[in-house]
Amino acid sequence: MDRLTAVEVFIEIAEVGSLTKAAEKLGMSTAMVSRYLSSMEEWFGTRLLHRTTRKISLTEAGFATLPQCKEILFSVENARNIAQEHSNTPSGVLRVAASGTFSDAQLGMALVDFQHLYPNIDIVLHVGHHLDSLVDDRIDLAIRITNTLDESLIARPLAKCYSVLCAAPKYIRKHGVPRNLEDLRNHYCITNSSGFHRNYRFIRGKDVIEIPINPHFQSNETNAICRAVLSGAGIGMLPTFYINERITNGDLVPLLPHEQPEVLGIHAVYLSRQYQPLKLRLLVDFLVSRFGGDIAPWDK
Repeated sequence: MDRLTAVEVFIEIAEVGSLTKAAEKLGMSTAMVSRYLSSMEEWFGTRLLHRTTRKISLTEAGFATLPQCKEILFSVENARNIAQEHSNTPSGVLRVAASGTFSDAQLGMALVDFQHLYPNIDIVLHVGHHLDSLVDDRIDLAIRITNTLDESLIARPLAKCYSVLCAAPKYIRKHGVPRNLEDLRNHYCITNSSGFHRNYRFIRGKDVIEIPINPHFQSNETNAICRAVLSGAGIGMLPTFYINERITNGDLVPLLPHEQPEVLGIHAVYLSRQYQPLKLRLLVDFLVSRFGGDIAPWDK
């Protein structure tokens, strides 16, 4: 059997802890995955995984050889990237990770348009992905909206993420509008429960100030926060890339327009590699062109 595929199967089983789940991710039957694993163990001359009806775990030999198996795949991919530099047709798979909100509002269509330019490049979009598993899931590119980035990763700025403090007309009719930032603690506020900061953050001169609020509703997903705000549940701070159209059509009303919420950076983040894949460089350049400039396209 193909030894390179056997290596990939072994890595996938080790990462997901299940032959069935590995088969689903690799697009194989469970029986085929089992045969590849057996051939891998026969090739290495030792058992790599403990298999019971309930659990799969690495043996001591499996634990020791797993990093080297990942290095094998990395080296093969690196060689393929070098070879593709001499090809006029970039191809292969790109695994991209981003939040559900940005994927839905901006990134998904951008990736489709990118494929129109490079039809031989396949895209796998992981939605709601976390950077701490970038290596394990072999993610090529992650889109991160933050002002704090891991220094071990390479980041290329794409755009600025501006936010708007807003509420639905039905909330305003019932509760009125805040007169100033300090008045926000007297209102029902909806916040993002993920990340370090739970309060609203605004820019005052060169400083960022944090305004204490009483969160009436929290979620770790921006789309859930937006739905709660649209329903009239309270005031929310939402990114312009997601809600500009709703403000334009009157579904949401901006509040305290003289105050500037903290501005975040939108970054293309990827691992440092010995040889940068051509298809990845093309995608990053495309996204910089698509979203970059003094003003992001959704804010024009």
